[in-house]
Amino acid sequence: MEKLAPLGNNVLVKPLSVEEVTRGGIIIPDTAKEKPQEGEIVAAGPGKSGKAGNLLPVEVKVGDGVIFAKYTGSEIKINGEKYFIMPESDILAVCTSSAASKAEGNN
Repeated sequence: MEKLAPLGNNVLVKPLSVEEVTRGGIIIPDTAKEKPQEGEIVAAGPGKSGKAGNLLPVEVKVGDGVIFAKYTGSEIKINGEKYFIMPESDILAVCTSSAASKAEGNN
């Protein structure tokens, strides 16, 4: 992956793509599904400046599984893979057990 460093309190999130299959065995393509709302932090900015000029660091770290707002961020592609760049404030929750390891079946 190219080196990408978000600025300020922005984060780079790799969405988790979970293949959806109906009960009849029909696979629903990505284009027919809503945007994913779960992903993994790939990179995070240093934070933003507070009123007193001090740096307020971002609360998430690389590797955190997160749930984010439905229609947020800017979608970008890096080496053919989809990512979202969004402000940290659009992250709704941090998953205690890594969402990525659940998707890979490592639990």
